[in-house]
Amino acid sequence: MLRAIAKGRSPASWLSSFLLSTSSSLLPSLVDLAFTSYGRGLHRLRFRLFQWISWFLSSKGNEYFCEVEEDYILDRFNLTGLNTEVQHYAQALDMITDNLDEEIQDDLRGNLDLQARLLYGLIHARWIVTARGLAKMLEKYKRADFGRCPRVLCQSQPLLPVGLTDVPYEKSVKLYCGRCEDIYSPKSSRHGSIDGAYFGTSFPHLLFLVYPNLIPPKSGPVEFGLPQRAGDVEGGRRSRRIREEETQTEGVGETGSTAAVALKADRYRPRIFGFQVNEIAKLQRWQEAVRDRYVVAFIVVLPAFSLCMQRQITRLEELEGNAPA
Repeated sequence: MLRAIAKGRSPASWLSSFLLSTSSSLLPSLVDLAFTSYGRGLHRLRFRLFQWISWFLSSKGNEYFCEVEEDYILDRFNLTGLNTEVQHYAQALDMITDNLDEEIQDDLRGNLDLQARLLYGLIHARWIVTARGLAKMLEKYKRADFGRCPRVLCQSQPLLPVGLTDVPYEKSVKLYCGRCEDIYSPKSSRHGSIDGAYFGTSFPHLLFLVYPNLIPPKSGPVEFGLPQRAGDVEGGRRSRRIREEETQTEGVGETGSTAAVALKADRYRPRIFGFQVNEIAKLQRWQEAVRDRYVVAFIVVLPAFSLCMQRQITRLEELEGNAPA
């Protein structure tokens, strides 16, 4: 071909003459070779696509995450506003979709990995409140992948991850129990370091709103999920003993200081997109009134009762001392 061009012939004329001179039996082989090469290229592209996500999900400490479908990530409408939250947004998105240039510098690649994790976490928070995302997280919830409630009366109720804020780098993820309606910290330090914004503040409550049959009763056994293993039971008992020992060793210097701490403690309030759930909000107002009543009784009535008993004991001792022998 190069000789033909050197002689003044155009590449198009050389190609036409080559095809005319080629035997008819050789043309199908050339066509098959071209389509085979094209198919292999597509296969390599398909294999490379979202390889980063598979690596991220298989890493230790990321068991709480579910896989976000590629159609959702490739739809730029679903990523609206994330470019202001993530530095090097375009490169981080390319890293997630395995389209990042391999010639990028190593120092920038380390920062991009952090930004890619942040971007995937924020996308994950949006994905799990969609219908398909809720269905995937429901499977993990039924398998109790997020752990079980440590309270005895909750009877190993499976937990759900929840964030205390939707702003990244502020609060770590917590675990919400639908039975006692309280939140707990993950047992593992790897899970405890996950940003709560990667799950959002609405996910567990929206899940119970979409699947009302999953709302756990306030008493009775858990109706689904794997049976609790003996190791989990021992671990729950051990963690309870540790908490009780810590509570005892902390010590209460003054009467009523424990109750004062209880009054200052903020109660978790379930919200969906910033709005409190109506029925739960009414129940919480009643629970807080009952709690305050008990706390006030502990602060006022109990010390008064103790003082009265002490005076009675002192008076009896005086009477015994004055009695004739």
